[in-house]
Amino acid sequence: MSATIKDVAKMAGVAVSTVSYALNNSPKISEETRRKVVRAAEALNFRPSGAARNLKKRKSETIGLFLNDLGGPFYSQVIEGVQEIVASHDYNLIVCSTYGGENSSAHRFLREKFVDGAIVMGTAISDSLILQVASESFPIVVLDRELRGDYVHNVLITNEQGGYDAVTHLIKLGRRNIEFLSGPTAAFDNTQRYEGYKRALLEHDLPVPKRIAMHGRFLEAGGYQAVKLLIASKRLPDAIFAANDEMAIGAIRALHEAGLRVPEDIAIVGFDNINLAPLIRPALSTIGHSKFEVGAIATQLVFNARKEEDSIILPTQLIARQSCGFSGVVSEQDHDNLVASILHVGGRTNH
Repeated sequence: MSATIKDVAKMAGVAVSTVSYALNNSPKISEETRRKVVRAAEALNFRPSGAARNLKKRKSETIGLFLNDLGGPFYSQVIEGVQEIVASHDYNLIVCSTYGGENSSAHRFLREKFVDGAIVMGTAISDSLILQVASESFPIVVLDRELRGDYVHNVLITNEQGGYDAVTHLIKLGRRNIEFLSGPTAAFDNTQRYEGYKRALLEHDLPVPKRIAMHGRFLEAGGYQAVKLLIASKRLPDAIFAANDEMAIGAIRALHEAGLRVPEDIAIVGFDNINLAPLIRPALSTIGHSKFEVGAIATQLVFNARKEEDSIILPTQLIARQSCGFSGVVSEQDHDNLVASILHVGGRTNH
């Protein structure tokens, strides 16, 4: 004779209603109680009735997008890509910030599976939570980490190569003292871009600074403050590679206020090619990639849920503008010729 919900309640020492809440991940009970009920259900090999399973399979026709922040030009383009695919499937989209940590709406929606699938770009959401909740009926795509698990997929860009290309470009323009303007040190994208920065310096026999001198938290205000502090230290580089465009724009503002010229005194390259990058003065050199495509591909992976991991890596491209000396989308093939031309016309020499 198979176990009943009453048997589970008796073994766990709780009410029948508590068993129901626990097995449906209700927030009305504590995590400790939920675990106790789950252990009892597993020990008794208890399975909900067919009617209950059918209720669990009912679709919300909604996809969740969980981000570190809902503001900023980067996220808006990712959201556009997600929205287009969601709309093409006649689904709804819920976008939540991970602000507030485990008490955030994003965490609650994941834990309780209020949506049919999720796209995560929020460092406050742990790997363990993602692996715990991902399933055939609840696939998850991550955009800010490499994570392997059933029904967990990755959409990434070539962050390390992009960082390498940015710094190599500055080196070929004769810059030798290149500082890294860092975002959050624990962020996957930041770490990968820093690795590219180091690789370029080492390949050209240039020293890697013993410590990162500037931290801008991926914000324009953060980049501004970090560079203000660097200027006050009197230890100025001849170039800055910023781990994102917002910090690079803040850096340019700080340099201008101090009477320093970009790119003549200090060249700058950012990362992301946000919409504002070509509009500031001087126009910002950057590493471009398609934020829209990242969002669109991630959403399609949710709808095409597979148990086996899909890991998609999208390319980046150097887009050189006035903040480092010239403008244009630069291919590998013509990069050296363009650099040679600038050095000849501008009279800049390696030092």
